[in-house]
Amino acid sequence: MSHAATDLKNLTLEQLIAFVESLGQPAFRGRQLLAWIYRPGRVEFADMTDLAKEFRGVLAEHAVISRLDDPVIQVSRDGTVKFGFPLADGHVIESVLIPEEDRNTLCVSSQVGCAMGCRFCLTGSMGFARNLKTAEIVNQVCAVRDWMIDHGRGRLTNLVFMGMGEPLANLASLLDALSIFTEQRGLDFASRRITVSTCGLVPQMLELGRKTSVNLAVSLHATEDATRSRIMPVNDRYPLAQLMAACREFPRKKRQRIMFEYTLLQGINDTDEDARRLARLLADIPCKINLLAMNETGSGEFVSPGRDRVLRFQEIMRRHGYTVFIRQSRGEDISAACGQLASRAAAE
Repeated sequence: MSHAATDLKNLTLEQLIAFVESLGQPAFRGRQLLAWIYRPGRVEFADMTDLAKEFRGVLAEHAVISRLDDPVIQVSRDGTVKFGFPLADGHVIESVLIPEEDRNTLCVSSQVGCAMGCRFCLTGSMGFARNLKTAEIVNQVCAVRDWMIDHGRGRLTNLVFMGMGEPLANLASLLDALSIFTEQRGLDFASRRITVSTCGLVPQMLELGRKTSVNLAVSLHATEDATRSRIMPVNDRYPLAQLMAACREFPRKKRQRIMFEYTLLQGINDTDEDARRLARLLADIPCKINLLAMNETGSGEFVSPGRDRVLRFQEIMRRHGYTVFIRQSRGEDISAACGQLASRAAAE
């Protein structure tokens, strides 16, 4: 096999068509290939019986179909399943399956570590190693889908980019992965079943909105610049006024709303005045709000407020007419909850 073998899982449909054409094949072979690549289970070129034997030989010489194998799997008391996937270079990334009555959601990673440095997030504290390739993003979903089939766990229905990393800091690979996820011959997810979360990279947010119709979640976590800059360094680059302007400008389908994520930190962003300020801040943005009491990471710097404070914050927001959910933290006992994902390799 050639050392420059192309990993077909890195290619969107358009790129796959260009690849097969470079091998002297007609465009429709690219569409056939895509359908084969994303079938459940391990697929080899020899299995692709509707392709000419000679072409299968050429593919075996010039291409590979990568997989993420041998994950470390941990199952939480609440049914959440964490997958630790070893990568070819020795790094480990984590994906989290959250089963619920009406859906099965996979929390997908986009980077090894994270460069954003949010102070209350364990992933941020491990630093940044590199971006994931498109195939490494896509293969998390393929591996978990196959695991679910093998274990009779039903179907993967929703994807959220809320795992390790800032998805919009790896925008090119993210956009290609989204194209594969939503392609009918690929993994065939509806855009409305996919949510991309960002800490607020404004130019990339707007590009995401122009190029896809997936849902946007914005990690907000504060209502004025001084506090947000203290806990989220990205705010120095894109302060709240810029971020809110981008949210207003973000292209949305008719009933689509932006999800604002707000993690409550005791004594820092959880007061009644913070709630009222948040109501004013979001006044003209079609949105819903996810409140989350902080998942403590053991650093001791930030403390989770009590449940009464979270309920009070929700009540004030609801009085202002907002749809406000309190997100129940899942998988805390296996460090699979929000802000707790960190590669074991980095922690050792």
